[in-house]
Amino acid sequence: MKDYLVNLKKTDWYQHLKPVLGLDYLNQINDFLNKAYTGPLRVFPPEDKIFSAMLYTSLANTKVVIVGQDPYHELGQAQGLSFSVPDNFPAPSSLQNIHKEIASDLGKTRNSHDLILWVKQGVLLLNSVFTVEEHKANSYAGMTWEKFTDSVIQLA
Repeated sequence: MKDYLVNLKKTDWYQHLKPVLGLDYLNQINDFLNKAYTGPLRVFPPEDKIFSAMLYTSLANTKVVIVGQDPYHELGQAQGLSFSVPDNFPAPSSLQNIHKEIASDLGKTRNSHDLILWVKQGVLLLNSVFTVEEHKANSYAGMTWEKFTDSVIQLA
């Protein structure tokens, strides 16, 4: 059985979440991920990006939390950061709305669709559900992630 929590375990988030959630629940998440990623359907984000939101900013560095629904569900889009897509993809409508608000509020135009710089500045771009099946938005809602996400938000 693969350890899908390996990247999470590299973060200070894990040390804070482990006593709150318990090892049994964290093992349930790992079991869920093993079934999802070895099943017949394609799942996003890529395995190494599931916990990117927490891998690139520490709990201590987190200043703002922005919560999205779930990862983008088309090939190549999901980065493990809510609303962020690689620059070689067109901005999805939710990201277009964010760009419009930045322009309206700050008078600045943002050309990049990759929001990793925000994360490195302490913006936790968290999806309420960390995984999704290809072409099926919200497909893993209610299956395992909500308790985890609630705990992350409470810690932040």
